[in-house]
Amino acid sequence: MDRPFDTGAPTVRDRMEAWQAVTKDSLPPSVISVDRAEDFRASLRVTRPGAGQVTALTDSSPRYRRTPLLVRRSDPGLYSIGLIRRGVRHLSQAQKETGADLSDLVFYSTFTPFDARVLTAEESALSVIAQFPQALVPLPPSAVDALLGSRFSGRKGIGALLAQLLTQLARDDSAYSPADGARLGTVLLDLVTALLAHHIEAGAAPSESGRRAMFTRVRAFVEQHLGDAELAPVAIAAAHHISTRSLHRLFRDHGLTVAAYIRHQRLERSRQDLADPALATRPINTVATQWGFPHPETFSRAFRTAYGLAPRDYRHARLGHGAPDLGTAAALPGGWRDPSSTWHPPSMTGVSPATDPSLVPATDEGRLSTGRCP
Repeated sequence: MDRPFDTGAPTVRDRMEAWQAVTKDSLPPSVISVDRAEDFRASLRVTRPGAGQVTALTDSSPRYRRTPLLVRRSDPGLYSIGLIRRGVRHLSQAQKETGADLSDLVFYSTFTPFDARVLTAEESALSVIAQFPQALVPLPPSAVDALLGSRFSGRKGIGALLAQLLTQLARDDSAYSPADGARLGTVLLDLVTALLAHHIEAGAAPSESGRRAMFTRVRAFVEQHLGDAELAPVAIAAAHHISTRSLHRLFRDHGLTVAAYIRHQRLERSRQDLADPALATRPINTVATQWGFPHPETFSRAFRTAYGLAPRDYRHARLGHGAPDLGTAAALPGGWRDPSSTWHPPSMTGVSPATDPSLVPATDEGRLSTGRCP
């Protein structure tokens, strides 16, 4: 085992320079940056079983960027697989965005540029990274490379076996002889190969069906948290271990925006409550607040834009308090019509309300403000 390294230098400059130097020898050369250099702490411990390398890495929220220039300048031709033991790591590689949490495994390489960020609410994040030459993996390179930037579970199956071995190797190798190290290197490579083969055969590389499943999960999450006025893309993406850019792209692929979808779902729930006779005495402001609209004035404006009526007028129309003839409601602005079972709001480009009414967005993207519902 190499001598453990810790950023114990007395000054910020010395500390960062020391970390840059040691990572050049132990990890793929990268551009390292931190938000607050004075708070940065890091340590690593390296084990070299056989032809591989295992690095136990502790660091406090840095960013590692392996740029195209660094790839061209120096590429050791390594695959890497990292086990997350504390904190969250976001990786962007091969046009994929991956968020890895506790006991997840993330797969990447030195010969493709990447951007990796460490996020942790604790003092530091902890991961164990295995590196091994690309040439030693007895699988079709194109199939393996299709998995770059992917996240695998380290809690079950082959992933759990690999996670246990990485955890043990990162602790201490003083009980292992050189011959043991060579054998453990073979075991490590075999487990990594088995994990990659499993996911290649299972088609675990991101697919259209996988994106549809993610979109379904995200929509369900949004609908469960509509009453939270702070619901926003950052929180949604974090809850699903993806980047905000990936989240926006996921919605864009369905002809939507995240903000429009949230707004529409909130308006729909509000509209349903306003049309419910059992809730006829509930103040409109209360209905709006319950569904994530804390400021009544903008709720009224958004509701009128989406449905062609002010909230009070809509409630009167649905509950029969001398409102316009519902038989002619189809001609009202905003696409509102009665009965509600046949009502469809205006469509958004690329989305058909006939096939999925829940996807139709509201059109008002204004900021919320204080005021009184008309």
